[in-house]
Amino acid sequence: MSVSYKELTINGLWKNNPGLVQLLGLCPLLGTSNSVVNALGLGLATMLVLAFSNAGVSLIRNAVTPAVRLPIFVMIIAALTTCIELLMQAFTYQLYQILGIFIPLITTNCIILGRAEAFAAKNKVLASTYDGFIMGTGFACVLLAIGATRELLGTGVLFHNMHLLFGAIAENWRWVVFPDYKEFLLAILPPGAFLVLGLLIAAKNAIDAFIAKRQTQPTVSTAASRRVRVTGVVD
Repeated sequence: MSVSYKELTINGLWKNNPGLVQLLGLCPLLGTSNSVVNALGLGLATMLVLAFSNAGVSLIRNAVTPAVRLPIFVMIIAALTTCIELLMQAFTYQLYQILGIFIPLITTNCIILGRAEAFAAKNKVLASTYDGFIMGTGFACVLLAIGATRELLGTGVLFHNMHLLFGAIAENWRWVVFPDYKEFLLAILPPGAFLVLGLLIAAKNAIDAFIAKRQTQPTVSTAASRRVRVTGVVD
């Protein structure tokens, strides 16, 4: 099957974004997006599982029968999720505790199983891995946008507790955007996640409508004017 990497990129990041268009994985998308560090941690974990599970599914796509295909896909995803979980326990244990049940729940994320069935099971390893990576990147970008918006509106700061993910080097990454800011509790509560996601979807739809309107406008071509100079001699 012929694959266009440009089309995969546009679909994963914009046209078929799993968070804004497909509306998949809403449970972790809304449950962990109250800060940048939480959103980035879960986004990176999901992206890695997506990319490697797509690669694994593509490798065995011709060796399994339809009867056992889905259970095997789930086993691959669960094994990779367990690896990510163990790595987080080893290197980012505090962040792992904060994210809690949402890390093992990556196994049941509809995005991952959906891409395995719809794309990886029908395409070669390189294309499948890229598809998983770009879909995971699109999901992580939405998570990051929601997390940054909620953290900023809720607390007036950005990049708080980034050392939980990046270690001691990120101790001073905290950026106070609004000094003496009174916390807006709604933004960091679950209803705030729904509101921010709705605003992001509305913004995307407005941009798509604007682009479609621009593309359907008739192109007015103006012919270049020509100056004709006639000279002659009259006897």
